[in-house]
Amino acid sequence: AYERTCRFFARTSNSVVVSVGYRLAPEYPYPTQFEDCLVATIHFMKAAQDYGVDPSRIIVCGDSSGGTLAAAVAQALVNRSDLPKLRAQILIYPFLQAVDFNLPSYQQNKGVPLLLKERTIAFGLKYLNKDLSAIKAVSKGCHVPEYLQRKYQKWVSAD
Repeated sequence: AYERTCRFFARTSNSVVVSVGYRLAPEYPYPTQFEDCLVATIHFMKAAQDYGVDPSRIIVCGDSSGGTLAAAVAQALVNRSDLPKLRAQILIYPFLQAVDFNLPSYQQNKGVPLLLKERTIAFGLKYLNKDLSAIKAVSKGCHVPEYLQRKYQKWVSAD
């Protein structure tokens, strides 16, 4: 489904896009998806020259959950000295923070079809194999202890 998009990104950025067909939840619970993406990306990066690819031109990309996974893979690889550095990551509406669901972007988009605030929280909880009865508490921020909210306020705040 994403071949045309991946080709577009590769062509316009003069890079290689690694696209992984990872196993899906609920049949394969978290962290299976992350592990699939990480293993595939590491393999490709180590074997890039065997595929005729310049390792310095590799990009990871994803949308929605795939964007979240691409970000997680990039984070996992950032300090790896045995691999080339990723050229970039392309993240299309990824789910990146679950500390505060009341930030302006969540408020502005809370009624957007498919990405309704409650639905987004439900997807996140399902992804992590958590009980959906927590949706209201998570929506209010009760899932993050106050000391952690203060700790991350510098990065996760309406300011």
